[in-house]
Amino acid sequence: MENKKISFIGAGKMASAIIKGLITTNTFKKENITAAEINDEAAKRARENFGIKTTSTPQEAVKEADIILIATKPFVVPELLENIKNDINKNQVIISIAAGITFEKIEKALGKDKRAIRVMPNTPALLGCGMSAICKNENAKDEDLELVKNIFSKIGKVITCEEKDIDAVTGVSGSGPAFYYYIIDKIAKAGESLGLDYQTALTLSAQTALGAAKMIMETGNTPEELITAVTTPGGTTAEGNKVLNESNIGEILLETVTKTAEKSASMSK
Repeated sequence: MENKKISFIGAGKMASAIIKGLITTNTFKKENITAAEINDEAAKRARENFGIKTTSTPQEAVKEADIILIATKPFVVPELLENIKNDINKNQVIISIAAGITFEKIEKALGKDKRAIRVMPNTPALLGCGMSAICKNENAKDEDLELVKNIFSKIGKVITCEEKDIDAVTGVSGSGPAFYYYIIDKIAKAGESLGLDYQTALTLSAQTALGAAKMIMETGNTPEELITAVTTPGGTTAEGNKVLNESNIGEILLETVTKTAEKSASMSK
């Protein structure tokens, strides 16, 4: 991909995380990366941090690009698509990370012959630990999907999915970091109530969450198997498990993810 040109529409935090990943892994040369950004401070940061070209005009950014990555707020996208529709051609790959912007909306604005990929990333991408789900429209080729998979693999893990699954993905991973932050905080505050200072308890809770996640990702064992492995009958973990099993926490988490997915679906209409 080193000879391909990629243009970002928007140079905010998520776009910056992707740009950083592409440059540090030599996936793209910095001279082949352009960002269109109307915010002067954000554009300045992109130039200074990455040495890339910036412009305030999306039309200029997309004209010579092989890949166009839309990284603006969702409410901006309809007007953006209208503004760039005459500068897009069917040979370009269009990537959107904007929630609620369906292939139907993209094709209605730009034409049904356009090659489009939707991506639902999440904020841990800022640390290279993101989780992204990607899907393609009918016109996008398999190699387009692989190209986008390669791009987002620079900021974390990637799975492929169908567009119909994007709302569920949003509930689980797109918005998921906030739910884990909540749980980590509540466990830390429980430790504080038992006499630990909050910062110590937060370190214990956050690192334990990180380690538990790595155990699932790297051992190949299921959560149930790992729970069994760490639980001694009649021991301390068993006592805590009893409280969890007798509570309605499972139902609460189900409702949390379901409501998030439903909100994502409503934004697509």
